[in-house]
Amino acid sequence: MTFNPRSIRFRLTAWYALILSAALCLLSVLIWFLMQQRMLDDIHRGLEETANNFERYVHHEIEEIPNVDLMVEIGDFSHALPSTSYLNFTPLNGGASFRHPATAAGRHPRYETLTRTLTIDGRPWKLEIGESRAEMHHTLELLRALLLSLVPLAIVFSCLGGLWMSRRALRPVDEITAAARAISIENLTSRLPAPGTGDELERLVDAWNATLARLDLAVGSLSRFAADASHELRTPVAIIRTNAELALHRERDSDAYRDALREIASVSVRMTQLVEDLLFLARRDSRGEGMAMARVDLREILESTAQELRPLAVTKGLRIRLTSSPGDASVTGNAAALRRLFLALLDNALKYSPAGAEVTASIESQNGKIVARIADQGIGIGPEDLPHIFERFYRANESRSGEGHGLGLSLAQSIAEAHHATITVTSEPGRGSVFQVSFDSRP
Repeated sequence: MTFNPRSIRFRLTAWYALILSAALCLLSVLIWFLMQQRMLDDIHRGLEETANNFERYVHHEIEEIPNVDLMVEIGDFSHALPSTSYLNFTPLNGGASFRHPATAAGRHPRYETLTRTLTIDGRPWKLEIGESRAEMHHTLELLRALLLSLVPLAIVFSCLGGLWMSRRALRPVDEITAAARAISIENLTSRLPAPGTGDELERLVDAWNATLARLDLAVGSLSRFAADASHELRTPVAIIRTNAELALHRERDSDAYRDALREIASVSVRMTQLVEDLLFLARRDSRGEGMAMARVDLREILESTAQELRPLAVTKGLRIRLTSSPGDASVTGNAAALRRLFLALLDNALKYSPAGAEVTASIESQNGKIVARIADQGIGIGPEDLPHIFERFYRANESRSGEGHGLGLSLAQSIAEAHHATITVTSEPGRGSVFQVSFDSRP
């Protein structure tokens, strides 16, 4: 089996093996040293107990038996000692000493010893008792061999178990990866299978499915936008081409050429406006182009925009009336973009108002906000169309499908959003519509 050293499975197993090996090695060393210390403590306690018993025994024998032969009594005591022990009893001021066994000649490196000074019958003596460490070393060697053989096996089996567990735990990730690779731009409606585990993987799948849903919606909107834009551009391009081909088909007088050029110029103006609107919306969607913001007067912008549209209103037999409440009407915004917003709303009101009607534009201050209101007496908007009027290229019923490309209100909403403003509409079929844009008056 080959491993990718960068894979999560390999890294999890490697880290698991490293940590487990370090933990087991540390535990083994601690066990060995604790065992050694425990056995040494047992030997020392045994030596202390033997020395205490020896001292009590000697004092008892001297007190009970007058003129007792001390060496004989000590020999009797020594015969009861374990075969792994030795005892040396030596007078400090010179004289005969006692050794058991007779070959014991002092401390040995493989013995634990206890030395004590005793006063026996008025004479100072040195008692030295030793216990062999051979049995302790034998036990520790067995423990060491056991640890050195079992710890590697435990590490190997634990790593194999860790590898199996990591493969089992990451199997859903492989399944999710395979499902994600199968999703392309052509089948964005597909979703990743939910593991149903209630853990981090399920939350990850839910997040990915939510992202795919947003991506599917965005791609669908982009496709519809491209299709609608292509459809809207096809007609003016066809008109320009038809007029040009007819003008070139045969010789005409200068008036005919002028008429053809006028038609081409008029259609070009409309197509230029459409392209500019599309570019503005595209830049707003990509957030790639910001707007230079400054304090501007909404009242002045609305008045200049209404003044610009008055000639158009006169040709249609309409009136534009401006009403504003007193007070400051300045907000933070982009003057050119706000002019475009009001132009779109006023143009929409003029477009669907009957001759002799009046369009009212006003600026008011309400609860810390500056509110711009455009009201008309036109044909109104049906309740089934109200939720969609700000969608791009959307046109309501045939009574509202006049001039334009269906981008004006979408532009107005996009500009309002860029200024953190809200745009709302109320309408009643046959009685007109009221568009209201609320701006924050704070800097």
